[in-house]
Amino acid sequence: MEQVLIINKVLNNNVVIAEHDIYKEVVLIGKGIGFNRKKGDSISFDHADKTFLLKDEQEKEQYVNLLPYIDKKLLEFINDILIYIEERMDTDLNEHIHVALTDHLAFAINRAKKGMQFANPFLFEIETLYPKEYQVAREVVAKVEEEMEVLFPEGEIGFVALHIHSAVTDKSLRDINRYHQLLSIMIELIEKELSIELDKQDVDYFRLIQHLHRAIDRAHQGEVLGKEKRLAELLKDEYPVCYNLAWKLIKVMQKQLNKPVDESEVLYLTIHLQRLTNKS
Repeated sequence: MEQVLIINKVLNNNVVIAEHDIYKEVVLIGKGIGFNRKKGDSISFDHADKTFLLKDEQEKEQYVNLLPYIDKKLLEFINDILIYIEERMDTDLNEHIHVALTDHLAFAINRAKKGMQFANPFLFEIETLYPKEYQVAREVVAKVEEEMEVLFPEGEIGFVALHIHSAVTDKSLRDINRYHQLLSIMIELIEKELSIELDKQDVDYFRLIQHLHRAIDRAHQGEVLGKEKRLAELLKDEYPVCYNLAWKLIKVMQKQLNKPVDESEVLYLTIHLQRLTNKS
């Protein structure tokens, strides 16, 4: 059965906000969907290529304010990109990506045309932690470069990957960036305490990053690992330097996250740290 909605606002030829019985307001996107239409007109749900909700009033306001500053063809193209991301990731995306990525790409294209470039200090870690998002982001960046005739720095792939990861996991970009900064602080502490320079191409660095990321995630979710008292005593006696450093890392995590961290994390961190000292 065809679902008919009432238009609340025509944002441009390709985007309208309409009234929905259950969801109140929905954003309908489709080529020419807003052409010759006005508030109060009826519109079929089936006319839209893409629909999404903006339940957050602040995000809705941000999206409405953003659109007048974006070229219609660019907006159309970005909407196609969002559909492509959803298909490639094979999952629904959180609605906030429509605001966040549209805003980000519009400014990134503007920066590229002016020759302004930004480095991404977490590029390797992003590729390591979110390989699928990174690959899709690489494809998205290539599409944007070809369509808009611009050249992005490699770091732009990482920024887009974070937007995709945020939309897939429903984590805010602020939290994701906070976790990456925490990773950076812990890596600096490890290098300082062990007097080593970590090789980012080394498999043990890859494992360490993965483990630290999972440990942060577990702390955020409040997960508890099983107790291993005998193993704790063994590691403390055999590898005192790495064991003490692992405790320092736990304290850093607790302070930065403002959450308790399961003490058992110390054991697994000690083992990862010992692998690094063996190589050095």
